[in-house]
Amino acid sequence: MAIFYALVMALIAGGALLLWWAWRERAATGLPEGAVLYSDTGVERAVPQPLISRRYGLVGKPDYLLEASGSQRGAVIPVEVKSRARPAAPPEGHMLQLATYCLIVEDLHGRRPTHGVLRYAGGSHTVPFTDELRRKVIGAAEAIRAARRATAVSRSHDDRRRCQSCGYRQACGSEALD
Repeated sequence: MAIFYALVMALIAGGALLLWWAWRERAATGLPEGAVLYSDTGVERAVPQPLISRRYGLVGKPDYLLEASGSQRGAVIPVEVKSRARPAAPPEGHMLQLATYCLIVEDLHGRRPTHGVLRYAGGSHTVPFTDELRRKVIGAAEAIRAARRATAVSRSHDDRRRCQSCGYRQACGSEALD
């Protein structure tokens, strides 16, 4: 009988150790607590359909959509994972991409996310989905649509590396950065 109790205690201790380890690993991800509603990280067997906001004319595939627990229970939080090291501040392009997912979530779920998460190697940035960021996304989408209709579009950056790897470089002519 003593062996039985020792075995039960060992199983309970092992289970507690596994729970502690899982909690610690989860906390190390930097992601908010919650259930995964959507994932496009490449480990899934089926490729998920993109999320489409017909109201804003936006399409996107965030890496994760989490349904928050705790004080924000039920809120849907977009998470975008980047492979680079965590910068001191996220680049504007990353923030606009994340905010686009916030706007799509707002349209599809009927509830505006308070924030999204940019996950980098070594840490995360929580990005508040402010009115200003929302306006920037809508403005950027309108500018992209206008550029698609234009017969000529000027280069929008001064980054030589970006220019050299661009698929439209030949069309830039004298604006190409050599």
